Amino acid sequence: MEKLLNFKEPLDVGLLEAVLNALYTSQNATERAEAQKIIGQFQEHPDAWMTVDTILEQSKNTNVKFFSLLVLESTIKYRWKSLPREQCEGIKNYIVNLIIRLSSDATSLQKEKLLLNKLNMTLVQIVKQEWPQQWPSFIPDIVGSSKSSPSLCENNMSILKLLSEEVFDFSSGQMTQAKIVELKQSLNKEFALIYELCEWVLENAQIPSLLVSTLETLLRFLNWIPVGYIFGTKMIDNLISKFLPVAITRNLAMQCLTEIGSLSIEETYNSHFVRLYTVIITQLCQIIPESIVIEKVYENDTEEGDQKFIQNIALFLCGFFKAHLPLLEKINEMNQMLIEGHKFLVRISRVEDVEVFKICLEYWGILAAGLYNENPHMPAAPLLLSNISVVSSPRRQMYSVILSAVRNVMISRMAKPEEVLIVEDENGEIIREIMKDSDAIILYKSMKEVLVYLTHLDYEDTQNIMLEKLSAQEDGSEWSWHGLNTLCWAIGSISGAMNEEQEKRFLVYVIKDLLTMVEHRHGKDNKAVIASDIMYVVGQYPRFLRAHWKFLKTVVNKLFEFMHETHPGVQDMACDTFLKISQKCKRKFVVVQPGESVAFVEEILQNTASIIADLEDQQKHTFYEAIGYMISSRIYTDPKERDELIAKFMFLPNDTWGKVMAEVGKNVQTLLQPETIKIIANILKTNCRAALSLGWIRMELAWIEYIMLGYRINQWCYE
Repeated sequence: MEKLLNFKEPLDVGLLEAVLNALYTSQNATERAEAQKIIGQFQEHPDAWMTVDTILEQSKNTNVKFFSLLVLESTIKYRWKSLPREQCEGIKNYIVNLIIRLSSDATSLQKEKLLLNKLNMTLVQIVKQEWPQQWPSFIPDIVGSSKSSPSLCENNMSILKLLSEEVFDFSSGQMTQAKIVELKQSLNKEFALIYELCEWVLENAQIPSLLVSTLETLLRFLNWIPVGYIFGTKMIDNLISKFLPVAITRNLAMQCLTEIGSLSIEETYNSHFVRLYTVIITQLCQIIPESIVIEKVYENDTEEGDQKFIQNIALFLCGFFKAHLPLLEKINEMNQMLIEGHKFLVRISRVEDVEVFKICLEYWGILAAGLYNENPHMPAAPLLLSNISVVSSPRRQMYSVILSAVRNVMISRMAKPEEVLIVEDENGEIIREIMKDSDAIILYKSMKEVLVYLTHLDYEDTQNIMLEKLSAQEDGSEWSWHGLNTLCWAIGSISGAMNEEQEKRFLVYVIKDLLTMVEHRHGKDNKAVIASDIMYVVGQYPRFLRAHWKFLKTVVNKLFEFMHETHPGVQDMACDTFLKISQKCKRKFVVVQPGESVAFVEEILQNTASIIADLEDQQKHTFYEAIGYMISSRIYTDPKERDELIAKFMFLPNDTWGKVMAEVGKNVQTLLQPETIKIIANILKTNCRAALSLGWIRMELAWIEYIMLGYRINQWCYE
């Protein structure tokens, strides 16, 4: 191996291949370490770059060729200015000639594609060092050579694309600011030649791979070239008429149009943007007419061409509307075309792909927020108990049909909230969620925000859609776990978006239907899903529950029933929902309600043993914390009354404590038994959770006794 480091002798390419092979594939750790050491020393040697031509010419191993180019690239980046001028010219000419040789015909171009990509990157690093001072003819050279061969032209497009990326996208931290400015100015100055080449290829070339390469290159230019090249040439017409209808180029054409459509420039180009939008929407309506179900096309696409095209349409529409929606809205003649574009976006929003949906969701949020913020206090419907009608703004009226469709999509696709613990797995079974789905939680928050805005804009339409879907779930015509879940998650998400009277009418209907469903649907999985949805919905509307005691009591009793349901996740959700309701409605439980003889909290305390009989220990801790919030909210005129209530509250743990202490009195070794330690730990946890919610109220079980017990256990363990 050491022979590789003797640069006075000709390089043994076979030995280099063997050392690299040992580094990459050897199972012997010592051999790998030795190979790593030799390769590291080889790379760091100042004369290593001189072996690159020998390696590229003699080696048949792609990894070895790549390694040699890494060595050369390091030299170009860090030692180029210190090399003699003739060596710089020699390296440049060798790389240029090698690229020309490998890309001179289509067969070689395809066969050596990976190596050419690396060689292209190496050439770009040289260009960054040499151009424009030492290589002023670079752009004319590459443009001139491109017309001699289609395959050479295709590779030259890749070089120009890489150069644009290096200068405009990845230059920060790679070059000095002065060098970056110089390269940008040089590219802008000589872009006319580059654009003429691109236009010539797009109008004359017939080879698909060359057209694709040219469009890819043009795409990289669009975010920095002078706008005159965009709107003062045939570029847009070619993209729309020639490349958008063709399957192999339509995705790149749409990406280019997206870059153009998202530009925010001076108003003198407004008419160009209006024409651009009109022509594209007209073309899209021909390519994907309304009769085609976009989500089916997306689902059935096996090669992902249609999927990418649909995603690119979404990106174009969202980008264009963000940049130019006010412009289109000002022109009355554009209203119908504007609605057509939004209809397209609604159709794409139904696609069962989260990333595509997120693209649309962001825009729907911008549109809904903008419409709401125009007049946030304008009622969305006739005022209650009034014959006066409120006329919506012209913008809200224009988008009313679109917004209704978006509501439908949001309700049908609502993501799972954090509070829901019961999910359907990939096998179609209902299970308890093991890990939180953070992506779903973030998506839920975004969708909730959009749906709240949409509800403020027209709460009646939101309610009607939800109630129609609920009726379809109840009568079985559209029954499915997923359908009911998304509906109930959507219902819960709009809490607070209606006034109290609207909320009351809506929730009474919803909760009654859900309670009826849980009674009449058979099967443990069905009941678990409905129970989960009931618990989520009621937990989101504390204002309604506080105002309607009978509903609140019915809901809490139903939660107690769910605490006996052994289906995974139901008991956890029941306890969590009970805790949430106790925190939000605690005063209602400690006040004697009309028609009742005692406060409901006392009924709960009398039946605590039966309520928590089937709960796990951690679920019982949550239950006790919930009761603690109720007791802490009560106003006590007599301390004795408070102490009696706490005594009832802590009766079960105190009773268990007494029994344990009685056993310990008979035999102190009982404390060392695992079961006894577990019981004591649970009593401690119960008291901790109760103390957390009771706050300032002194706990019945003195903490000093716990401390003394811990001290005594510690002593006994070491005796």
